Amino acid sequence: MTSRKCPECSGAMVHEIRPIELTYKGEAETAMIEGDYCLTCGEGVHTGKDLDESDLALNRMKARVEGLLLPAEIKRIRQKLHLNQRQAGDVLGGGPNAFYRYERGDLLPSAAISNLLRVMDAMPEALDVLLPERKLVAA
Repeated sequence: MTSRKCPECSGAMVHEIRPIELTYKGEAETAMIEGDYCLTCGEGVHTGKDLDESDLALNRMKARVEGLLLPAEIKRIRQKLHLNQRQAGDVLGGGPNAFYRYERGDLLPSAAISNLLRVMDAMPEALDVLLPERKLVAA
């Protein structure tokens, strides 16, 4: 148990993982989120790493609701195209660190990036249009 006092009722708080309902555009989903929770009123306090985890859970939900690619799919497609993260950001858009952030789940890809990746997944030879000097090795 932590020595933190609840900001709502001054009750004792404990650090643990609890189910939290996230909502976005009328959709609801339960995520297990670590944080400090009041033993009296149930209030939760999320800081640092705990807050990062809740942000990632919300980003995954937003991606699902918006029809955007999830981090694992982005990574799979990028690797299929034989691009490192920096190359993918330079060639497909978003800049040099975008794919690092997409694949960690820190940043949601735009609908345009998601759709471009879907096209590239279905037709990897289309990369030759963007990189005519490079011929994609058949996977």
